[in-house]
Amino acid sequence: MRSSYEVVAIHATAEAAHELGLKDAFIHPGHQLEKLGTLESGNEVVAVVRKPKVRSMAAPAPKGMVLALDGINDPGNLGTVLRIADRFGAEAVWCSEGSVDVFNPKCVGASMGSIFRIPVTYGPLPEALTRVHAAGVHIYKAEGSGKDVFDAELKRPSVLVLGSESHGLSEAVRCEPGSSIAIPNWGGAESLNVAMAAAALCMEFARRNR
Repeated sequence: MRSSYEVVAIHATAEAAHELGLKDAFIHPGHQLEKLGTLESGNEVVAVVRKPKVRSMAAPAPKGMVLALDGINDPGNLGTVLRIADRFGAEAVWCSEGSVDVFNPKCVGASMGSIFRIPVTYGPLPEALTRVHAAGVHIYKAEGSGKDVFDAELKRPSVLVLGSESHGLSEAVRCEPGSSIAIPNWGGAESLNVAMAAAALCMEFARRNR
């Protein structure tokens, strides 16, 4: 797997190790790996990875697109957003202070491996948005009252900011400079969770910037 994470050890069943050619794996019976793994199924191979230090948002301004998440507390949603960011070529995912831990087992599982490829940072989101906006980065905030994303001008480098389904964007983030965009509603669904919204918006960003 393409990743900068350091793999400390691999534990596997004899069958999985043989099938995947894992010559250095520690062999265990399946029932032991079921206890060691965190998934409901697919625990035939379990890797022990050294957890890296979480990066700060003081990195250079993005050159492409970054996803910024404001107050996301559901680990499954965060993991799915990482998978979406990976699929559509986002440079990184920024999480506001107090957001769910990216190393939560549910987040790791929902990311389907994308956690090992997408850099994740935590920090004061309003300050980061102010800094990159001053550097010429376009800020797009997903809000129900925003401009239809299909009519909006989407430029890069950019930061796409999404809030939680229940609370939306915080007041501090709303006050930051940038453009508000919205996903049009052609049916009766009142709202989308953050992962669904991220998928729709990232798809449009990717289509425009091919």
